[in-house]
Amino acid sequence: ATLTGTATSAQYADLAEMYSADAEYAPGTVVHFGGDQEVSECDTDGCKSVAGVVTSNPAYLMNNGLEAEHKCAVALVGRVPCKVQGSVKKGDMMVSAGNGAARSEDDPKMGQVIGKALEDHEGEGTIEVVVGRM
Repeated sequence: ATLTGTATSAQYADLAEMYSADAEYAPGTVVHFGGDQEVSECDTDGCKSVAGVVTSNPAYLMNNGLEAEHKCAVALVGRVPCKVQGSVKKGDMMVSAGNGAARSEDDPKMGQVIGKALEDHEGEGTIEVVVGRM
């Protein structure tokens, strides 16, 4: 079958994939590849096995039929809410803070980058970040 169209649009702003998880994680939680399942809450500061950020409303969701006790949608590309801590400036590179949140990093290493901050923030909270190609 062929689908022909001119354009498409979506209300939400990210592309995500379902992964089996060690527990249920709230949107904005930073997860890494590890634990008993495919992903778990990231517990390492500057983690090089970071998988990304749990999203709640992806525009497109891959692997939606995944069967697992716990599963979560991890944003691969686009803008998503992310738990953060510390001082963050718009455009900062974000890495794991070691507690399911992200923090700003001036000189991240390969594999550590979660995304870039889309807004300024001080302290603990949730901001939008853009994930994907940096």
